Amino acid sequence: MLEFLIKNWYLVLAAVTSGGLLLWPTIKGTRSAGSVGTAEAVRLMNREKAVLIDVSEPAEYATGHPGGARNVPLGQLEGSRHLPSNKALPLVLVCPTGARAGRAAALLRKAGYENAQALSGGLAAWRDANLPVEKSAA
Repeated sequence: MLEFLIKNWYLVLAAVTSGGLLLWPTIKGTRSAGSVGTAEAVRLMNREKAVLIDVSEPAEYATGHPGGARNVPLGQLEGSRHLPSNKALPLVLVCPTGARAGRAAALLRKAGYENAQALSGGLAAWRDANLPVEKSAA
């Protein structure tokens, strides 16, 4: 057995590497802290009155956004009057990829919105889940 492993070290290395890559999402966790998947976002909206906020720029928002989402661009989040006054309400933040939404969620949590979470995968994940997408005039 040991002789086989020594002669075929590259096969062993390939097996260990592929196994590690398959297990990585489980070890790391399937989503980052402060983010939710589409199913959880819909549950929060339906059961806990979560507010859906798109942090895309107005031009991006106009080309497509989750149905019912408010547009508050990332650069205008601080002190925006378009945010709910009740800081206890859950907020689900979305952008095209989820990157800006993650930064927005962190900013809002620092501002006292403890239940601010980014939509994991952004608008692309929303579309992949066949959830409603709206377009608006720029």
